[in-house]
Amino acid sequence: MRDKVSGARRWVVKIGSALLTADGRGLDQAAMAVWVDQMVALREAGVELVLVSSGAVAAGMSRLGWAARPKAVHELQAAAAVGQMGLIRAWESSFARRDQQTAQILVTHDDLSDRKRYLNARSTLRTLVDLGVVPVINENDTVVTDEIRFGDNDTLGALVANLVEADLLVILTDRDGMFDADPRLNPRANLISEARADDPALDAVAGGTGGALGRGGMQTKLRAARLAARSGAHTVIVGGRIEQVLARLKAGERLGTLLAPERSRHAARKQWLAGHLQTRGTLTLDAGAVHALRQGHRSLLPVGVKAVQGGFRRGEMVVCVGPQGEEVARGW
Repeated sequence: MRDKVSGARRWVVKIGSALLTADGRGLDQAAMAVWVDQMVALREAGVELVLVSSGAVAAGMSRLGWAARPKAVHELQAAAAVGQMGLIRAWESSFARRDQQTAQILVTHDDLSDRKRYLNARSTLRTLVDLGVVPVINENDTVVTDEIRFGDNDTLGALVANLVEADLLVILTDRDGMFDADPRLNPRANLISEARADDPALDAVAGGTGGALGRGGMQTKLRAARLAARSGAHTVIVGGRIEQVLARLKAGERLGTLLAPERSRHAARKQWLAGHLQTRGTLTLDAGAVHALRQGHRSLLPVGVKAVQGGFRRGEMVVCVGPQGEEVARGW
C-alpha cells in the first residue's frame, strides 16, 4: 500500500500544536523551516500541497505570557487572535525564503456546513492550488464556540482532504504513529504499520487524549482518517520530528501508520453530507423506511418516521437511524 503514498498527487499535511511550539516558548521556527524545505521539495516534484496548521492558541499563550492553556472561551479566543498573527507570519516568512507563495484561509464549521459556502471554499482552494500557491488553513478560533467548532485540526485536515479531493492526508504528530498499546506505558508496544481505516480493532488501541497545548489525541486522528477515507484518501499518522519525514514518505519508506480506505471515493455531494459534524435532530425510522433508503434509494415518507429528537428547521441537517439506533442516512 505504500505506493499509494509515494504516488499521491495531492497532499494535505496537518501539523499539530505540540510540534509547532518550542516547549511552550513560542513557535519553533527552526522546525517550521525544516518542514517548509520538505514541502517545497514536494512541490518541485509535482505534488499539489495544502497545509493545515494548528498553533494559534499556543502561539498566543506564549506571546501573552500564559503558562497554562486557559479554559474560558473568551480567553482562548483572545489567545487565538494574538497567536494567529504570529503563526501565519512565521509560515509566510519561511515559505518566502524558498520563493513559495502562500495564502491564509481561516474557516469555521458553518463555512463547510453551508452548501454554497462549501462549494465556494472548494473553488477558492482549487484555484490556489492550480496557481501553485500553498494554502495555509486553520480553524477561525477567534469566532467559534464549542458548539460549532470542528473539535480539533485533525478533523479539519480530513474535511479539507475531502474538500480538495486529496489523495493523501499526512498527520504529523509528536508520536511515531499508532501502536498496539500505549508506548509511554508499555515498552513492548508495536507500531501498527498498515491497516484499514475502518478496522474496528483500531478503536481499542486509539485511547488517550491530546496534550496540554492541543485538543487532538490518537482517537481524533483515527476519526480523521475514517473521515478522509470517505473521499478515497489514504492517511499517514507519523512523527513530525522524524528526520526528513515528508521526503522519506514520498520515497516510499514505511514510516508511521498508513490507514487505507475500504471503499471507493464517495460522490462530492455525499462527501459533503458525510462531513457534517453538527446535526440538529434525529429521526428514528421503522424497518420499512430503512429498507427503502438502503435498497431502493427512495425518498423518506412521514409514515416511516417513528420518533423525532431535537429541534430543527427546514434546511438543517438531521440524521436518520434505524430501530436499533444505527445510522442509516443524513439529509435535510
